[in-house]
Amino acid sequence: MTTDLPIVVGVDGSEPGLRAVDWAADEAAVRGLPLRLVYASLWERYEGAQLAEDLDKPSEQVLAEDVVASAARRATSRRPEVKVATDVQPEEPEYALVRESRNASLLVTGSRGRSGIAEALLGSVSLTVAGHAHCPVVVVRGSHDNQALPAAHHRVVVGVGEQPAAAAAVRFAAEEARWRGAELEVVRAWRCPAHETTDHPLLAGEPARLHEQQAVEALEKSLQDVPAGIEVRSRTVEGHTRTVLADASRDADLLVLGARRRQRHFGLQLGRVAHGVLHHSACPVLVVPELV
Repeated sequence: MTTDLPIVVGVDGSEPGLRAVDWAADEAAVRGLPLRLVYASLWERYEGAQLAEDLDKPSEQVLAEDVVASAARRATSRRPEVKVATDVQPEEPEYALVRESRNASLLVTGSRGRSGIAEALLGSVSLTVAGHAHCPVVVVRGSHDNQALPAAHHRVVVGVGEQPAAAAAVRFAAEEARWRGAELEVVRAWRCPAHETTDHPLLAGEPARLHEQQAVEALEKSLQDVPAGIEVRSRTVEGHTRTVLADASRDADLLVLGARRRQRHFGLQLGRVAHGVLHHSACPVLVVPELV
């Protein structure tokens, strides 16, 4: 990523949002990029300070200006060298953040929820943004306190599938590994469909062999997009892709996925794999859009 566009973070005052700020501040420092903290809510347009009075709470606990100011102080305290800007937008956060993604190097959100049970399921804002953003999106997961997890594993994992759309994800994952001085692990899951038997002419004697070989070939092809100088580990694993990648996330600092985007298609554009991994990953997930 050679652009000087900022890393944009969606903030809302929640603990997951604060973890997203921590993660983004670290990323901005490593890449030498500015940080832009955005709070968006229709509540700010229609309710304002009156809601603070009705809730019998000090206005500083609920007003958007204080949310972004607090997030900015946190980012500056964590990474003083990073230039931080803030903005408050009176509209739905999904729309505001997708629009912000047009002028961002990376867009970062938290996994919405204020308890371990709530965070087990990803919030609708993060899902919508991950499915429609114009730049790569990171959903910060992996901890249920108010701190971002440290990069303890020194490993970036990228999942590749059958489609060539994985190329951008592999390149972005390689770039992340290079910045972090981490190992890049390229993973390809495969399965032998239950309906295929030894009666199949291509599978006589070894029903799984063809599928495993195809996985190996797809993996080898994806490695062509990894630049020299990066430590790479590759492996094929039998199993459901969502389960394989969620398992791999337990020993990773970042999990990278490609998301195929169809032009002029306005529905949610996350496939089942990305959707499942975003819900269950044990580490931050980076979704790289691919136009098809």
